[in-house]
Amino acid sequence: MNFLSKLLQGISLAPSVVNGIEGLLGAKSGSDKKSAALNFVQSAISVTDAVSNKQIVDESKFSDGLGKVIDGVVACLNASVWAKKAN
Repeated sequence: MNFLSKLLQGISLAPSVVNGIEGLLGAKSGSDKKSAALNFVQSAISVTDAVSNKQIVDESKFSDGLGKVIDGVVACLNASVWAKKAN
């Protein structure tokens, strides 16, 4: 799978992963939930394999980017009707 496919797969997984992590770890801190979501997405798209196959050449920057995607998803969800369900 090429880099663009990996990136798009990570982006497409983020909303459902964030929603699931919120359900599982609702009482945990935001950073704990973000870390869990990031670990799940990275595992799901096989970041380790992509790094070893040289599809991702800077794992740290890729992880940082995925973290920003997750932050964006959380911001969008918190600004939507989804956030009202929790109240």
